[in-house]
Amino acid sequence: ETLTAFGSLMSSMWCGDSDCVSPAGFHSALARRYPTFSQSMQEDAQEFLICVLNELHEAFIKVSAQLCSFGDTEAEASQGTITETSIITQLFEGQLSYNITCLKCKTTIHRSESFTVLSLPIPSKKACSLQDCLGCFFQQDKLTRNNQVHCFCCGTKRDATVEATIAKAPQIIIFHLKRFEWEGVHRRKLLTNIRYPLSNLDLAPYTSSLPCLDTWYSLWAIVNHAGLLDDGHYTAFCKRVATENWYRFDDAEITKIAASSVQTKTAYLLFY
Repeated sequence: ETLTAFGSLMSSMWCGDSDCVSPAGFHSALARRYPTFSQSMQEDAQEFLICVLNELHEAFIKVSAQLCSFGDTEAEASQGTITETSIITQLFEGQLSYNITCLKCKTTIHRSESFTVLSLPIPSKKACSLQDCLGCFFQQDKLTRNNQVHCFCCGTKRDATVEATIAKAPQIIIFHLKRFEWEGVHRRKLLTNIRYPLSNLDLAPYTSSLPCLDTWYSLWAIVNHAGLLDDGHYTAFCKRVATENWYRFDDAEITKIAASSVQTKTAYLLFY
């Protein structure tokens, strides 16, 4: 149902003749699967995005499984050669590699983890760059006390260091700027002005394979959040592929904007 509603929405957006399209049908279908988003309260755009990607991926997998029960692919399916990939994983899924080193015996173990959205810490309250956020995310961290890891060589828990790198960069990489944080028992929003490049973002410094190709990215869309914790308003900036013009989407109002206006203090999600 969700997949059908999403297809209908895409058809209306790209093939329809309306000036603007409401995603009400898709939202209703998704809300039946995720009741949290059925209410009229403000919810987090990053959490909503992850639900959308997961739901579409699972729906594509179900459709593929049904198709595999017919024709020549039935034998392949019975042998377990059909992998759980979809257009969602092909476009958005990347892989992180973690090197965890015991500080006692210096043994290093390697672990990997898939991702579709990278949540980046904001290292400054006033101003910083996207590269500063990436540097903070990928810097070496020390695991001590309750965060100790079990070292199989020492046979017990030890202090360790952990360092992450990108083992596989996705075709579309989404950065979530962690503007909401806890300060004691209170939660607040960081209003930091984060500078981000519109083109020539190089992820090579954060990758684990050298030489690494296809690490240059260009910005194509932004989700902005204006407001504080309990109230606010979401807008989006998107670049059209055919003309490379930028547009601002504010509910039913769509306006063309200059590239110089894409840099904003309210950026929350970045799509490269």
